[in-house]
Amino acid sequence: MKVAFIFPGQGSQYAGMGRELAETYPVARKVFDAVDAALGFALSKLCFEGPAEELQLTANTQPAILTVSAAAATVLREKGVRPDFVAGHSLGEYSALVSAGSLSLFDAVRLVRKRGQYMQESVPVGQGAMAAILGLEGSVLDDICREAAQGDVVSPANLNSPGQVVIAGSAPAVARAVELAKGRGAKRAIMLNVSAPFHCALMKPAQDRLSVDLDATEVADPQVPLVNNVSAQVVTSASLIREGLKQQVTAPVRWEESIRRLRAEGVEIFVEVGPGKVLSGLARQIDRAAECLRIEDSATLNDVVARLGPTH
Repeated sequence: MKVAFIFPGQGSQYAGMGRELAETYPVARKVFDAVDAALGFALSKLCFEGPAEELQLTANTQPAILTVSAAAATVLREKGVRPDFVAGHSLGEYSALVSAGSLSLFDAVRLVRKRGQYMQESVPVGQGAMAAILGLEGSVLDDICREAAQGDVVSPANLNSPGQVVIAGSAPAVARAVELAKGRGAKRAIMLNVSAPFHCALMKPAQDRLSVDLDATEVADPQVPLVNNVSAQVVTSASLIREGLKQQVTAPVRWEESIRRLRAEGVEIFVEVGPGKVLSGLARQIDRAAECLRIEDSATLNDVVARLGPTH
């Protein structure tokens, strides 16, 4: 029975996340303390208390979600639960790599804080946009993006599950794509409340800046195989991990393919490690037979330990 830990990305954050874990488990508290020291401010307070508006700033959101995920993974490890594979959605790939021993917690939180800053600074607020398109085939959506571009940028950003794709690009092009999608029979086509157009060509300045930081960061071969966002393939070398982290800034997140790859590798149980349950929902949409668990507090931790025990 193979198990994959999957780690959430931006959008799963909420004020109060991680608080109970930190109050209940000393190893989780140590993770928050270490991150506060690494960043030079009380990120833990922002996670536990908010305010939500400050937590939603990309440069705060990314290290906050990573920290909660790392704390949850540390508690699982203390309980003897270990994965056979790891994967993470966008930002969550950094959490997965911390769990797999490829990145240190110190380096990861500093990287994702810069990543968030670089992404936010790449496109002035209001000039970029993202939208969720539900109920269209990928080939139809590719045609829509080409037609809507008109010299601007718009492309698939998150290939989440069958019939659920998020697109990103310049605000006018995304708006045109939304209208085209509605006309082509999309079940829903809605603009998202995001601060930047992630995973598209407009993020190239962020990619260039982050690449310099990644080249200066020690990356180890993972102790657990990773299925990465860019290729949706199993990756086990530090060089491919570093390159994947660079490419994922502008490349789409191939999440549906990633889950299918994990299933093909024999994974039967997915454990969503960190805030929320977005990835559990997507996994069930991708494969109804997949068993999904999650951990973000004591109750959900107990469910995972009871199901898996100290065997992984």
